[in-house]
Amino acid sequence: MTTTLDVMNVLKTVMDPEIHRNVVDLNMVRDLVVDEDGNVSFMLALTIPDCPLREQIESDARRAVSSLPGVKKVHVTLGTMTEEERNKVFGIAPPKTVRDDVKQVIAIMSGKGGVGKSLVTGLLATALMRAGYKVGILDADVTGASIPKLFGIHGPLMATNNKIQPIQSRTGIKIISVNLAIENENTAFVWRGAMITQTIQQFWNDVNWGELDYLLLDMPPGTSDAALTVIQELPIKGILMVTSPQALATMVVRKAVDMAQKMNTSILGVIENMAGFTAPDTGMHYDIFGPSHAEEVAAAAGAPLLARLPITPNFAERCDAGEIEILPTEALDACVAALKLEPVAA
Repeated sequence: MTTTLDVMNVLKTVMDPEIHRNVVDLNMVRDLVVDEDGNVSFMLALTIPDCPLREQIESDARRAVSSLPGVKKVHVTLGTMTEEERNKVFGIAPPKTVRDDVKQVIAIMSGKGGVGKSLVTGLLATALMRAGYKVGILDADVTGASIPKLFGIHGPLMATNNKIQPIQSRTGIKIISVNLAIENENTAFVWRGAMITQTIQQFWNDVNWGELDYLLLDMPPGTSDAALTVIQELPIKGILMVTSPQALATMVVRKAVDMAQKMNTSILGVIENMAGFTAPDTGMHYDIFGPSHAEEVAAAAGAPLLARLPITPNFAERCDAGEIEILPTEALDACVAALKLEPVAA
C-alpha cells in the first residue's frame, strides 16, 4: 500500500518551473491524505493565486503520484501561501518592528562561543552609562545567559500593564534575560530554535524599556535561527564583532562576518578579547592564545579594529562577584565614540 511518505518522496521530483525547487522543499504540499482504497488527496499552496504555471505544476504533481503502485485516484486542489510563507520562499525579510522609545540597537556578535561577547556587552554598557547615556541590555543568548551574573542582579521579573519590567543594575542599566525569570540560574533551557526566537521577539516587543539611547543585544553564538531573528526582525543599527587571538576563533568569527555582510547589516567595528597577558611583576607580555588576527578580521569585515582587551585576572574576579560596573572601561572609549551614529538628546 502506498504511504504518505511514498507520496512525499515522489512529489520531490515535481519542480516549480519558475523557482527551480521541488514542491516539497517549498512546503507547497498540504493536507495530504492516503486512504486504504488507493485514493490520494492533497493541496498545493502556490506562491500567488494567479500563478501562470499553476496548471503545469498541478499536472506534474498528479502524474507523479499516479505513477505510484496501488494509487487509483489523485485529487489535487490549489491554494495560496500566506504572505509570510511567500516571503520566506523568496528570501524577503519581514518588516522590522521599530520602537520610538529605543533610539539605537547595537548587536554584539561573534559566531563563536566563549570569546567574551557578554563581557564586552557589560563593559560597553557601563562605558555608555558613564558617558551619560541611557542604556539597556537584551540578553539574547537564551541558552547561555550570563548577563545577570555579571551585574549581580536577580529576578523575579514583574509585569505592569501587560509589559515586562526590566531589572535595573546598580548604575541604572536596564536588563532583561531568561535567567531573571527562573529561580535557579543553573536551570537549562532545552529549547528548539522556534522557542528561542519567540523569546527574543517577546523581549523586544513586550518589555517596558522606557527611554533608551542604546539597547545592546548580547547575541547567541552561531549563525542560525536566533541570530537570523535578531538581524532580520529588530532594527539593528549595526554589529560589533568580538573575536579572540586563537586561529580557530578567528575562522568562526569570519563566518559571522560573512553572515552579516550577506544580510546587508553594517559592522561597526571589531573588538579583540583575551589579547595576551602582561605580567604585573615583570611587565613581560605573553600571547597566551597566539598572535593576534584581529587586523585580518577587521579587514574582512571592512570595519575598524576598535579595541584589544588583554587578559586581566581582576576582571574575572569582579565579574564572578557581579561587580562588572566597577571595572575600568577606558579601553572601550573608541567603541563609545564609534556608536555616536546620530545625535542623542540630552
